Amino acid sequence: MQITFHGAAQQVTGSCFLIEAEGCRFLVDCGMVQGSRMAKERNYKPFAFDPKLIDFVLLTHAHIDHSGLLPRLSMQGFVGPIFTTPATFDLLDVLLKDSAHIQEMESERNEKRAAKGKSQVHRREVHPPLYTLRDVNQCMRQLRTISYDIEFSPHASIKACFRDAGHILGSAIIEIWLTDSLRKICKLVASGDLGQPGRVILRDPTFIEEADVLLIESTYGDRMHKDMPSTLDELVGVIKNTLVKGNVVIPAFAVGRTQELLYHLLLLSTQGRLGPLDVYIDSPMAVAATEITLKHFALFDDDARELLSQAKQLRLQFRLHFVSDVKDSIELLLIRSGAVIISASGMCDAGRVIRHLHENLGRRDCAVVIAGFQAEGTLGRRLVDGEKHVRLLGDDIEVQASIHTLGAFSAHADQKALIDWAHAFKRHPRKVFVVHGENPASQALAVLLRQQQAWEQCDVIVPQEGATYKF
Repeated sequence: MQITFHGAAQQVTGSCFLIEAEGCRFLVDCGMVQGSRMAKERNYKPFAFDPKLIDFVLLTHAHIDHSGLLPRLSMQGFVGPIFTTPATFDLLDVLLKDSAHIQEMESERNEKRAAKGKSQVHRREVHPPLYTLRDVNQCMRQLRTISYDIEFSPHASIKACFRDAGHILGSAIIEIWLTDSLRKICKLVASGDLGQPGRVILRDPTFIEEADVLLIESTYGDRMHKDMPSTLDELVGVIKNTLVKGNVVIPAFAVGRTQELLYHLLLLSTQGRLGPLDVYIDSPMAVAATEITLKHFALFDDDARELLSQAKQLRLQFRLHFVSDVKDSIELLLIRSGAVIISASGMCDAGRVIRHLHENLGRRDCAVVIAGFQAEGTLGRRLVDGEKHVRLLGDDIEVQASIHTLGAFSAHADQKALIDWAHAFKRHPRKVFVVHGENPASQALAVLLRQQQAWEQCDVIVPQEGATYKF
């Protein structure tokens, strides 16, 4: 067996691992690189392997940095099945179609700008869409759904099983066994993105007891999240202090983060910690993702079920507005105070949240709450790092709004949670690859794993992109 790391190696995004073993070649994930302009250019590069020769794909979850290049893979000749969980299938139908729409609109807009000779867009920067809606529809026909905890055989020499990763709805840890005709001879575990234990709505990540080879994520491998009670105290303070004269804008991923924020705002309302509240979800994709989340009620934890049963009693206290129509979204920009606006994208690099930041960042009375990881090169990262002047929609804006980073809302496990998850292995892996993290985070987690007494004989590696390892 050999593994080649074609993404998410010393970076968070672009998850794509090629595994070659026993007469088959398959991918774990096929995601977009997200962040800077350079990241965008990388998504247009040819795959470093021939898509026609890939037998199948195992997909950990629906986030675009794990799934976003699947339609391009199909467009370029991949015809095999893509295995994932039922909830991930439902989310992909929304996320990939939205991604195709963005690709097509952006390509059309850049073509028009280039045709008009605008200096900021050069002909060499104008690309066709990465893929179209037609490509997404073809890709969706290749999806096959497998529920958690059911062992299946995507190939004669491979067995696999999805376990709950607790990251977003449908997210999976993947157990993969290489087999011969009689027995399982080698076990690979890909953690995907692991959720933080004790988070609301979703169950905690499943503990895995053994592996020969482990791929473990490290997004927060160098830090711990602030505790949730303190984070909720800060959120309550921000909302109460801001809504009298201004708005609170929360950039949030449409899948996972938006639903978790809604849960906490609803919970705080039931506890009487917030006054009457107008919450606007300004994202068609988030609206659709929320509907899908409710559809998969069986995946919720007990606390989430109980809170939802109480929600109908709070209609006057907690007023939730779903905004899908463009006209309604534009009218929302006219509200100068009293609104909590949750809008995509979560890293502030696209989507409707750009308009809300354009209207509110320059106002001292407003607040922006950053509730998740911000990749290098994104506007969200620049705001977290304290940048005081940004350019939005052609305007230079001085950042006057207060910026609040609430890391406890992250859907990723922090350093302690990652180490605790690793400790659950009763038979430790021979090789561990630390992935899905910027280099400092991956290296920090690798050092800690090497220091674990039970893992002294493990070979812990932070791979470089493009590196191949044979076993």
